[in-house]
Amino acid sequence: MESFLREIKTSILLTLVFGVLLCGAYPLAVWAGGQALFADKANGSLIVDQDGTVRGSALLAQSFTSEKYFQPRPSAAGIGYDASASSGTNLGPTSQKLTDSIKKRITSYRTANGLASDAPVPADAVTASGSGLDPHISVVNANLQSARVARVRAVSPDQVRMLIAKYTSDRDLGLLGEPTVNVLLLNRALDQGVK
Repeated sequence: MESFLREIKTSILLTLVFGVLLCGAYPLAVWAGGQALFADKANGSLIVDQDGTVRGSALLAQSFTSEKYFQPRPSAAGIGYDASASSGTNLGPTSQKLTDSIKKRITSYRTANGLASDAPVPADAVTASGSGLDPHISVVNANLQSARVARVRAVSPDQVRMLIAKYTSDRDLGLLGEPTVNVLLLNRALDQGVK
């Protein structure tokens, strides 16, 4: 009986020690390290106006409906770009619904951007990302949209292409993935500098 009580006492003591360490000290250390080393990223990479108004996150796509803006990837998150309902379509490659939606998006993309009816369309312009919230588009996609944005804003296409280049992120670690453009940051830059 004495051995049993000693084992119970040891178990309770270890549970309390590990509870304090793993549910208190460790999360506190991770939080403090995040705040000290990269506070912006640890706090959601928020985009804040000069007056302190939060306009979004550089990590999440938003819907832009006006022709004067670059359009992000399509979204399957909730009703669209809903961060509380992040998801893909879950439609497989043999799904007729997926095929039909992509064909419809291709036609809409070509029409919106003044492209020929047989012009190639980048995959990221017509397919949703796995989360439905990817804020990036390919450089090819951005360049295809640049003529429309420049025309609607009555600015030089070269000005728009310079902004695309400025907001293009290189490959991760210099070799993984493809260069991408953050749509929210690019559209905000357009509003701030190219009217």
